[in-house]
Parts: sequence; structure tokens; C-alpha cells
Amino acid sequence: MNNDRLPPNDVDAEEAVIGSLLIDSESMHKVAVMLSSGDFFRDKNRWAFQSCLDLHERNEAINQITVAQELAREGKLEALGGAAYLSHLVSQVPTSVHIEYYAQIVNRLSMMRHLIDAAERISTIGYEAAPDVDESMNRAEDILFRLRGSESPRDFVPIKNLLHDYFEENEQDAKDGKDGQLHSVMTGFTDIDSVLGGMQRSDMVVLGARPSMGKSSLALNIARNAAVDQHAKVAIFSLEMSMEQLVHRFLASEAGIDSKRIRLGQHNAKEERKIMDATGKLSEAQIFIDDSPFPSTSEIRHKAKRLQNEHGIDLLVVDYLQLVRSSGRSSNLVQEMSEISRSLKAIARDLSIPVLALSQLSRAVESRTPKIPQLADLRESGGIEQDADVVMFIYREEFYTTKEEWEMRSTEQYPEGKADLIIAKHRNGPTGKVSLYFKKTLTKFENSTKDRPQRYD
Repeated sequence: MNNDRLPPNDVDAEEAVIGSLLIDSESMHKVAVMLSSGDFFRDKNRWAFQSCLDLHERNEAINQITVAQELAREGKLEALGGAAYLSHLVSQVPTSVHIEYYAQIVNRLSMMRHLIDAAERISTIGYEAAPDVDESMNRAEDILFRLRGSESPRDFVPIKNLLHDYFEENEQDAKDGKDGQLHSVMTGFTDIDSVLGGMQRSDMVVLGARPSMGKSSLALNIARNAAVDQHAKVAIFSLEMSMEQLVHRFLASEAGIDSKRIRLGQHNAKEERKIMDATGKLSEAQIFIDDSPFPSTSEIRHKAKRLQNEHGIDLLVVDYLQLVRSSGRSSNLVQEMSEISRSLKAIARDLSIPVLALSQLSRAVESRTPKIPQLADLRESGGIEQDADVVMFIYREEFYTTKEEWEMRSTEQYPEGKADLIIAKHRNGPTGKVSLYFKKTLTKFENSTKDRPQRYD
């Protein structure tokens, strides 16, 4: 790195911004949202802009006289160059009409200087040569993501622009077909999709259940349906199961063969052909699997963003939340889970994709009758419940009933494998309950042909 080079800056643009403010104080409304005094490279311009900003926040007039008084009060007027420098700034611009253009230049070059600073800090991390490479990578990633997070905040947008973008998006989706980014990702389960309308871009969908209820199976079924039937590009972070275990599950579900027989190699020649057919079908699906144990949120974000740049992503699956590490330093589990859920929601918005995040439920479910899950059962639930756009729970009454008790019931009303999917929260639509069937030997959920969605609202 050549430290003799002057960092990117445009003094003329800085002076034009302040000169515009001095001749038209109302123009501050146009730039206050995109600029701070720290964006100015030259000290005297930084001081002058901060004085304008202070006056604006106090609802006082901004002109040569008031700014000079403000600078004198701060003891900076003489160092700045006195009233003569303020007069020079006014002489630089005949009108304030172009202040936003000048402000964009100042903001852009400020970001370039921050990028240089970030590179130097990342370089320092590299020179430290810490023994924990992952920790060093996470620190470097955090520096870059914090820099991106410091970009100019969004401002108000006229609804006519949004409507125009919406129809343009829909038109493009129709033209692109399977090769374009999907407007929504269908789960492949008719009743679920009729309630949700599919999983929407930027949504975080939480699927919760007690252990062994089948939440991983349902998530993989959804991933398969999206990738095979809708040609979606699906990324899966499998924190609990290895890649090999996932492959066995995918094959068992697709081929319709007991997963145990596949795992132990006990299938016959006829089943072998089914497995080969399933292998061919799944090989064409764009499913990407990462089975790194206990990844941090920054690692998930980094890998997902890289995959999106290289291949594109339509759906991200995280199995499951309680095994993700927070990139921050949380003082307790509740705070840590809040940071994790907030980070996953941010990934959904940043990449404009739905994120399907699985979550364990607390033991509180077991202590009541009936043992139907509720939002409060989400472990360390505050942040998860708040950040999620959709929360779904799997409930299988069979799981809590002895074999003898189950056999005494009507098989028509309580068929083996009956499962309820409870949509407990739906930010943009109705909640409700739908019925599915779970085939345990195939680790596969299927549509119910009898029951239709039961809506709560």
C-alpha cells in the first residue's frame, strides 16, 4: 500500500455543498440524510458543515453571519480562515439547485476513504497472524459489513415509483421463467401455499418443533420441492446433520425407499433402479449444502452472499437456529438468539430471498395438555418471534400418544402419520392450521388429500 497517496477527495464539491447551504438554508433538508460532518475530507469544511448542521437542528437560520457566530463560539472561526473563508464558499456556487449532486460526490468519496481504512484494519488482522483463522476471518468480514451498513440510509420513495418497480418485476419474472429470480418460493405443499402464497422474498420463515417431530424432514422436503419442481436455487446450512446424512434423506424421500435400507445398503435390484432414477433427478437440482458445525452469522452471511454472486440463491435454509453462533459478544442466551435472528432477517433482506430457519421449542410444551406449540415456546423466543415474518409449528399428536391409545382411535380421524402444521404468525396474511402426513420410514411429509386449511383469521 502506498501511504504517500492522498486519499480520494473533492474539495470543490465539499465547498459547493457548504456554499449552497449558506445561500439557501432550506437545502439542508436535501442533504442531511446522506451527509455527516465526518464525510468531509478538509477539516475547515468539516467544521463549517457541522456548524450548519447544529444550527439546522436548533431550527435557526443558516447564513454567513450565523455560521460565523457558531464557529466563533466553538473557537474554530480563526483556524477556519475567518469570515473571509465563508465568503469564499458563497462565491463558489451561484445557486443551491445542484446541492444533492455535490453531496453525492462527497458521500461517495467518503465511502472510498472508509474502504481504505477498512483495508488497513483488515491488513492489521492479517499481520497479527492469530492462531484462530476463523475468528480472524469473522473480524475481517465484520469490518466490511459494518462499512456496508454505514452507507447512506434509505429515504422516502413515492408510491408511484414502487408500483412501477413492482410491475416491472412481475413482467420480468414472467419473461424470465425458471431462469429469473423467483418472485416467491413455493413449499410444494398445497395447503401451506394456499395460506402463505409461497415464501416471499426478504421474509424470514421460522419452522419450530420439539426434537424428532420432523422439522428437518419438512425443511428438506420444501427444499426438494422448490429445487426440483420450481427450479429454484436452494442453499442449505445443515448444522446438525452431515452432507452424507442429508443425501440419504433426499434419496429415501425421492426414491420412496426406507432410509435405513439405503443407509445400510440393503436395497434390492428393483430399489437400486429407483435410487439411480432419484439420483439423476436430484443431480439436476440446484441444491447447495454446507455442513460446517456451529457457523457464525457473519460466516453464513459471507458464504450466502458469495454463493449468490456465483450461482444465485432463491431460498436459504438454516437447520437450526440454536446451533448458530452470534458474531457479537452477547451476555446471555436471549440476547444471543435475538442477534442471530436479527442477522438472518438482515440476510433475507440484503439478498432479497426467503430464509427458512428451523428452531427448537422449549420443554414448556411437554408440561401442558394438549401439547400444542405456541409462540412463547420458541426457545429464547423474544427476538425470533419479533423478527420472523412467518412462524410455523409441527404438531403430531401420535408422538405424545402410546401405541395402544392410538390404535383405539378411529383410523379415519387419526390416520398414522397425521401431522398438523400450525401457522401461528403470518405478518402479511392469515394464520391457520393445515394437515400433512409424515412417512417416518421415508422421512417425508406429504399433502393431505382430505383436509383443507383451517384459518384462524
